[in-house]
Amino acid sequence: MTKTYFIIATVSYLLGSIPFGYILVRLFMKQDIRATGSGNIGATNVARSGAKGLAIATLVLDAGKGYLAVVTGQQIYEHSLLRNANAPGTYWLSIPIEELMLTAGIAALFAIIGHCFPVWLKFKGGKGVATAVGAFAALAPKAVLVSLLVFALVLIFSRYVSLASIAASAVFPVAAYWLHSDLRPAKLMALLIAGPALIIAKHHENIRRLIAHTESSIGAKSA
Repeated sequence: MTKTYFIIATVSYLLGSIPFGYILVRLFMKQDIRATGSGNIGATNVARSGAKGLAIATLVLDAGKGYLAVVTGQQIYEHSLLRNANAPGTYWLSIPIEELMLTAGIAALFAIIGHCFPVWLKFKGGKGVATAVGAFAALAPKAVLVSLLVFALVLIFSRYVSLASIAASAVFPVAAYWLHSDLRPAKLMALLIAGPALIIAKHHENIRRLIAHTESSIGAKSA
């Protein structure tokens, strides 16, 4: 299955690397979003450009590509099993769920990696939050709801999108472990930890600004 996993990882990475924020701002505003605000290609920075509609579209599309990566990855895995089965018509009943979930975890992680390090933009991308929401919604929807609740609460009380994103990312693996028993195998949990860990690492500059009390909050101009 190594070849299949490699194909899934590659397809997921390419899907995740589609820079919707960059594309939309370039198409509709004739600007490079990387020259605005924080220089990020995600929805938050697109909103800072003043294009609220494009920000919403970026959010939806970034989440959508994460979801699509996981669904596509699972389909690739299923078709690979069917192609090698002696009785394709009955093999659907014996698809190993643990392997299918592991495949979804690989797809989710590489979609996030693709968004954070897109080949099309010299590997300088976004922070992966929206893409992770979409990818993990296909894999652990109850845990995603918990993470979104944490995001909303932290955002309301702190006014910092970055802090809310970090908190939601940190909570997700714990919520996934407790709310989804089929996600508890060690290999799969490692993937579910790796994605949020990458997102938190991508917020390293925000963390420094939060500690220094210079991070921009909602309603304030970007630093």
